[in-house]
Amino acid sequence: MHLAYPAVLAVLLFCTGLYGVLARRNAILVLMSVELMLNAVNLNLVAFDVWLRDALHSGQALTLFTIAIAAAEIGIGLAIVLAVYRNRGSSDVDRLRDTAETDEAETLPDGDSDGTDHAAGTAPGTEDQATAPAGKAKKAEATP
Repeated sequence: MHLAYPAVLAVLLFCTGLYGVLARRNAILVLMSVELMLNAVNLNLVAFDVWLRDALHSGQALTLFTIAIAAAEIGIGLAIVLAVYRNRGSSDVDRLRDTAETDEAETLPDGDSDGTDHAAGTAPGTEDQATAPAGKAKKAEATP
């Protein structure tokens, strides 16, 4: 068997998976593209194992480990995607940037840096429950 045939097929599979990771916005399709890339690596491992005529079949053993890792990755990945979908209503990868934590510098008041509001005489964390959502809404409108 020539090594070129499975190597070319593996390159095509890997390039297809890479395109899927870079171009897709749906998290499920990104996970499927990662699986395509892992299968291309598995194909290379088995092809080189056969080509080198390894007595221990280390390429096939590594392929089994890769399959086990891919199964765990897809299980955890799907659990995360389902949790995000339940909370956000979409599995769009671009919208996941909204879940990033904000810098602490953005949450400080405009006054002094000691954390007390001299006009009201309270610390920033002790604001009234009724005014907290309104302040957060104004902050969300102010950020681009």
